[in-house]
Amino acid sequence: MLKFRYFFCFLLLIASCNSDEEIGTNIPDENQNNEERLEITSFAFLAEVNETLVEDIVLTIDETSIYGIAPQDFAIDNLIASFEHSGTEIRVNNVLQTSGITSNDFTNDVIYEVRQSDGTTLEYTVRLSSFEALPITYITTNDRSDIDSRDYYKAASFSIEGAGIIPDFEAIDMEIRGRGNSTWALHDKKAYQIKFLEQEKIFDLPKDRKWVFLAEYSDKTLIRNKIALEMGYLSNLDWTPLSVFTEVYINNAYNGLYHVTQKVEESNQRVALGDTGYLLEIDQPERLDADDVFFRTYNYQNTHNGDHFLFNIKEPKVNFEDAQYKYIRDLVNDFENALRSNSFKDPNNGYAKYIDMDSFVDYYLINEITKNQDAKDYSSIYLHVMPGEKIKMGPIWDFDLAFGNVDYSVCAFPDGFWIRDNAWYNRLFQDPAFAAKVRERFAYFRSNQDLILEKMDFYANQLRFAQQQNDARWDLIGRYVWPNFVVFGTYEEEVQYLKSWFTERMNWLDRNL
Repeated sequence: MLKFRYFFCFLLLIASCNSDEEIGTNIPDENQNNEERLEITSFAFLAEVNETLVEDIVLTIDETSIYGIAPQDFAIDNLIASFEHSGTEIRVNNVLQTSGITSNDFTNDVIYEVRQSDGTTLEYTVRLSSFEALPITYITTNDRSDIDSRDYYKAASFSIEGAGIIPDFEAIDMEIRGRGNSTWALHDKKAYQIKFLEQEKIFDLPKDRKWVFLAEYSDKTLIRNKIALEMGYLSNLDWTPLSVFTEVYINNAYNGLYHVTQKVEESNQRVALGDTGYLLEIDQPERLDADDVFFRTYNYQNTHNGDHFLFNIKEPKVNFEDAQYKYIRDLVNDFENALRSNSFKDPNNGYAKYIDMDSFVDYYLINEITKNQDAKDYSSIYLHVMPGEKIKMGPIWDFDLAFGNVDYSVCAFPDGFWIRDNAWYNRLFQDPAFAAKVRERFAYFRSNQDLILEKMDFYANQLRFAQQQNDARWDLIGRYVWPNFVVFGTYEEEVQYLKSWFTERMNWLDRNL
């Protein structure tokens, strides 16, 4: 009997504890934020309730943002969402939503409001991007004024809406200035350079401080630079800038589609020069800044103005006539001396002693294939070298006046040589060994011709909606913009001309190299 009494008390104790626990779970925690308990835990468009879908689209939930990407050419104006949540109900524009039943137009952002019986609410922004959607960049100057200088940075803030393609980038302080030469003076849509206080990772590209926003104003296709970079990725060049497209708002006003690229500069993630390497640019006197350090060689002249080549020392910071200055000046002049000599073909004591053959060949071919106007001997011609090593060409840069997009030279036409008329290359081609190397390497680029054409289609399709907004902002299609050689009435015709020009160019080079 005593054992039974103990056992009965034990059961009462357990029941009492369980009762307390159950009661405790129903007592609201005064410190708990009701809003935190409201959440959408899953969100998807299922094929079983959307007959136009071939497979499910499961969206990502990131705090109060829900985003995903729809298949290419798929209509998103009438889709049924399936979701789970912890609230009492969900409404869109005050219309009650039922998972797996209620449809909405997801062409633009849709706000889903989760409601609790006590009146608490929490809003989620649902963004379903089409394949062609682009990230949106917001740049706001601190004083809300225009960016009107290439020489001085202006303080601003920078943020990115990832459009469901990349993570959002929260607003951060940075600086911005204009960039470009003729394009800055002649074009309404300006290019920019931004500079962060510290290295930042934007658009899923490697971290760094400085980035270039190309306007691509005169290039109606918007992809000439991008296609040239794709050729760089196929090459033996040490480094080719990575890039992405984005739509840009400046001070809350839409400013168009931009091509964001890594800046050509010394960096472990860019032109890797360590502490001792050199980055040089062949440039023009009128483009030099007051503090630029440069030298001229004395053997060869460019075809632009008859002057001897001018080399701007971009990296490292040197002073006129110091030891580093003399080293790089003398190295380039020694190369030119060897190139000009009667024994220039000698593999041991001729020009080959001074240059990296593979980089000179690939740099030549990319610029010759594209018939890049400025790359013969004018500007944006980069070289780099490590002390004790050979001179390398590259990286490639600046192709907006390539692929037939110029009306003041023979570069408009897909036939004829152009870069080959550069003084260096003209002499190099007099060596059968160099010419043979070029022909051999051209066969490689020829074998990738279809791939480049596919890239043209890919990027044109990616930009087909964004270019419409860009054109609405700047009124480009169907209008002459310096220095267009041809003007078409549609974006599709501009792209087709680019493809046709490239194909004719490759055919001509195949016959004549």
